[in-house]
Amino acid sequence: MATHHVFQAALQSAVDDGVFPGAVLTVRLRGELQCVAVAGRLSSAPPGLPVQHSTIYDLASLTKPLATVTSVLLLIQRAKVALEDPVQQVLAELEGTPIGQATVRDLLTHCSGLPGWRPLYERLDAGAMVPRLSGGNQPVKQHVLKMIRDEPLIYGRGERVVYSDLGFMLLGFLVERLTGMELDLWCEEAIIRPLRAEPLMFCPTAGRTQLGVARPIVDASRIAPTEQDEWRNRLLCGEVHDENAAAMGGVAGHAGLFGTAESVLAVSGAWLRGYHGGESILDRELVRQFTTRQPSSSRSSWALGWDTPSAPSSSGSCFSERSFGHLGYTGTSLWIDPLCELEVVLLSNRVHPTRRNEKIKVFRPRIHDLAYREFVSAR
Repeated sequence: MATHHVFQAALQSAVDDGVFPGAVLTVRLRGELQCVAVAGRLSSAPPGLPVQHSTIYDLASLTKPLATVTSVLLLIQRAKVALEDPVQQVLAELEGTPIGQATVRDLLTHCSGLPGWRPLYERLDAGAMVPRLSGGNQPVKQHVLKMIRDEPLIYGRGERVVYSDLGFMLLGFLVERLTGMELDLWCEEAIIRPLRAEPLMFCPTAGRTQLGVARPIVDASRIAPTEQDEWRNRLLCGEVHDENAAAMGGVAGHAGLFGTAESVLAVSGAWLRGYHGGESILDRELVRQFTTRQPSSSRSSWALGWDTPSAPSSSGSCFSERSFGHLGYTGTSLWIDPLCELEVVLLSNRVHPTRRNEKIKVFRPRIHDLAYREFVSAR
């Protein structure tokens, strides 16, 4: 597999250039795995074990499409909610507030009026900070819901597009309210188990007992650490990098998922098969709707919770305009081109040892162009 060597070399040179301590790249074409390349180590300070294809990464904002958007689509499919429903219909606490009028669609397309980010974790009572176990965080979640409710909107609904973690926190609460389950347990039951997407999970180093069955704790040596964190005064490994998600117990609609490249592909495949009307837990019409760029006055690239290529794109210059994907702050990405049925997953921990390293911005489009040329154009 000469091609594999090309990707190995590309990843290794990125490691040598300090783009990230290590990374895993998987490429799948028409449902067939073409390439799994790994390079580097789990950490640079201190030097960690070599990366393996089974290394678990903090997926950061890939949580949005893989967990939250997939959940919302499933709930629409089951007629539990509709895209045009105002969020206050589900989250009664928002009744009569400006954000309460925002629809599920507004939140998915990042045009609800909410700011992108606020350091909510700093405002949470230090005593209630960072619960060690997922589950039982209702008081914290209620508090976060009220803080988002009271957050002044920074633009009129639908006027602009501002990529918002806060909007996705609301969507996470919406899923929990509609299912009557914690987001991590719901995702495990409705997405991860049906798709055999293990080890995709929230809070990998915390135990979780449900219905008397204990989920095994993942050995931290399989997990790539992220930042030497100033707020928590420790190197983070197996606890979510995102501070707001951490303050919510590690389970949130915008961040918190951990997984391997293979487990990301398991969910990616459900979207791609759904797109083509193949066997999938996801309905074809809804998948097409969710992955189509939304008409907007601000010429935004967003579909429903998925991004689409807009020059210059992290997906490079070859992916078709029907493509959809998402990035994660920690150095993760997923791009899918349904026209040639190409899926590319790149997992890294570029925030190790510090988030100030942004070299991945140049690397990402190059590796996607390389994948396209090697597997699509060359055939």
